[in-house]
Amino acid sequence: MDLSPLYGEVGAAVEAAAIRVLRSGWYVLGPEVEVFEAAFAKAIGSTHCVGVDSGTSALRLALQAAGIGPGDEVVTTPFTFIATVEAIHQIGAVPVLADIDPVTWNLDPDKAEKAITPKTRAILPVHIHGRPANLDAFEDICKRHDLILLEDAAQAHLARSGSRPCGTVGLAGCFSFYPGKNLGAAGEGGAVVTNDPDLAHRVRQLRNFGSERKYEHTLPGGTNARLESIQAAILSVKLPHLESWTRQREALATRYLSALKNLPIDLPAPAGADRHAWHIFAIGTDQRDHLRQELAKRDIETGIHYPSPVHLFPACAYLRYDPGDFPIAERLAARTLSLPFWVGMPEGDVDRVVEEAREILG
Repeated sequence: MDLSPLYGEVGAAVEAAAIRVLRSGWYVLGPEVEVFEAAFAKAIGSTHCVGVDSGTSALRLALQAAGIGPGDEVVTTPFTFIATVEAIHQIGAVPVLADIDPVTWNLDPDKAEKAITPKTRAILPVHIHGRPANLDAFEDICKRHDLILLEDAAQAHLARSGSRPCGTVGLAGCFSFYPGKNLGAAGEGGAVVTNDPDLAHRVRQLRNFGSERKYEHTLPGGTNARLESIQAAILSVKLPHLESWTRQREALATRYLSALKNLPIDLPAPAGADRHAWHIFAIGTDQRDHLRQELAKRDIETGIHYPSPVHLFPACAYLRYDPGDFPIAERLAARTLSLPFWVGMPEGDVDRVVEEAREILG
């Protein structure tokens, strides 16, 4: 990923916003955060937005605000960044994993339903790589089992599940503004969006030591997860460009999909009636390591999102899962490769990646 074309587009306005905040003397929460919260809520199609210091905090605080705590089970996917599982673990809840759909690479609704037990309180699908999970199915499951639906939308800015924006279908949606995200800050940042005013109110308290007013702490379990003013100001500059940037991602993805279709690789599933945000353009291939090494020799950098499902990390040994428990996720993790992909990427660069891949794979 190369962030320089994007910065070239908005750099002057970003620098002006940063200087404005530095001169204001107000560096945490405050008016800049409130302006961004209102604008992001509108862009996502939600009533409330609460800015926090990271996508991980967004997940953790949304879970807490939803009343999930020690001993409660939350069903989620093993094919995700570890933050999804860590947020559940950090509040004393128990992550319960279910395998993924081999086509969409998202949590499989049928397998998730089979993982439900009397201790289950919520289902937390992840819109992996910006591809919407099957929210209609998860919504139905949660209604039938009286569960809470939360969304990890860290990679899904402006993605839509049918006509509904990702992040707005469940009780809350959790976003990340890490610099490499589709809407990225100049550091860490995140947000919880919701149409539930009570949940928004609790998240606002929890992000600020359980407090609404200084030195009046009313909600237990609070922490310091406040969004910095400078990050909010920078995000406010970038937000009006997000739709245009998303369309650029769609165009690049379409070019990749068309050019790669005859190669011996698995391509991302068509979005159908959904809107894919295309945070990552990842393929699957049995020759992953060979392809990656040969592309590197040609000065083409690639990534792997993600090289291991979370249940195989030593940090997640406490979950007591074994290799082979989630074969689809494990197979995908062994085969997935993220190709160069960013806003402002020249079409000629896409063509070169494809040409080199075609030569390597024969």
